[in-house]
Amino acid sequence: MSFDQLGVKPEIVSALAEMGITTPTTIQEKTIPLLKEGKDLVGISRTGSGKTAAFAIPLIEKIIPGQGLQAIIIVPTRELAVQISQELYKFGKNMEFEVATIFGGVAFGPQLDAMENSEIMVGTPGRTLDHLGRGSLDLSRVKTVILDEADKMAEMGFIEDVSRILDGTPKDRQTVLFGATISYEVGKLRQYYMKDPAEVKAEEQVEEQLLEQYYYNVAPFDKFSMLVHLINKEQTKKVIIFCSAKSTVDLVAKNLKMNGFIADALHGDMQQNKRLKVLEQFNAGKINMLVASAVASRGLDVKEVTHVFNYDLPQDPQEYIHRVGRTARAGESGKAITLLSDRDHEAFRLILRRYRVPVKAMPPEEFKRLHFDARREDGPRGEGARFGGRPGPGRFGAGDRFGNRGGSNSRYGPNKDPHRRNGGQRRESSHQGGGQQQNSGGYGGFPSD
Repeated sequence: MSFDQLGVKPEIVSALAEMGITTPTTIQEKTIPLLKEGKDLVGISRTGSGKTAAFAIPLIEKIIPGQGLQAIIIVPTRELAVQISQELYKFGKNMEFEVATIFGGVAFGPQLDAMENSEIMVGTPGRTLDHLGRGSLDLSRVKTVILDEADKMAEMGFIEDVSRILDGTPKDRQTVLFGATISYEVGKLRQYYMKDPAEVKAEEQVEEQLLEQYYYNVAPFDKFSMLVHLINKEQTKKVIIFCSAKSTVDLVAKNLKMNGFIADALHGDMQQNKRLKVLEQFNAGKINMLVASAVASRGLDVKEVTHVFNYDLPQDPQEYIHRVGRTARAGESGKAITLLSDRDHEAFRLILRRYRVPVKAMPPEEFKRLHFDARREDGPRGEGARFGGRPGPGRFGAGDRFGNRGGSNSRYGPNKDPHRRNGGQRRESSHQGGGQQQNSGGYGGFPSD
């Protein structure tokens, strides 16, 4: 099947060919004909399956230049809004239309100017509602509404905002909804706002033959040392390291840079311009290591990632699937490696039960223990105490749950250790001459239920 056979306009086929896209993915092949017919549609597909093109191509074909705002695309994050806008222009480079990109954290003025002359708006729920409340957004001519990453918007508490936006659009609109799953909240949107929608499912998980998944058991204070060891061992080229807390993201990124890696952080508390700059540098190869929170696990277009590391695990099993889906994309192979400490075991059991993912246990590794600086760059002296250490230089230094214990008399601290368990017996092997990864569930095994 080709795009020509799907009835896509030659101008778009030509633009796709220049991008190296000549064959539709499964989701595109199933979706494009239905959307061209004007049907409402629910698409269930993982990130990286080509769903942006699946809804963007038929949308661009319908746009009539100079006829005002005709379509809105609502997304959960600012980065995804920017990415989709860029993709629309790439797909439609031979067509006439303008796109307004609307999100919070920036001035209203440029967005107002953009909306006056645009046929398509891509925006986040909050800022879209702000413009509606100000009377600066007219939805009366909108013929198509697309909700991308609808399940993520539900998780973030945006369903009420999305409902209010839909209430402001014409009743005869075409409504398109994409997500990895259909939660209860998303199901309500489908029930109340869609007209007998077609349902398309494709590529909900990464192809198993392309993605190798491994896990290592490791003591929490050895995680950073183990991470660096594996990065070097794997000879990684382009890496995303996922952490569940924004504070951990900053600390791991800082310590990687201190150890000579070209790394940077990405999370929701960063300023928008900084976040976009980091993504651009990562995609351009100026940064080859991205330490990220959940903001990078879904929707964002990060290309040619060879390795994904789970520094720690999310509580939501589905988030794991989204994380590992950042690699092994577009027919390329990839590896996902998870570092398991005691606190990760329960979350990992849930992942294995729900998704039956083929994750291989790895045997212990010898590695060099590294110093981990747990002080926050934007915090007061001794803020490493928030992460498991004591404030400032003291008995245990800036010990932490991320990398290692500090010490007043030695690099790794005295025998009296804040991380000790089992009646004070040290679980790790001798610090002399490098460490051995602690296996908390037997030789490479996962603790049994």
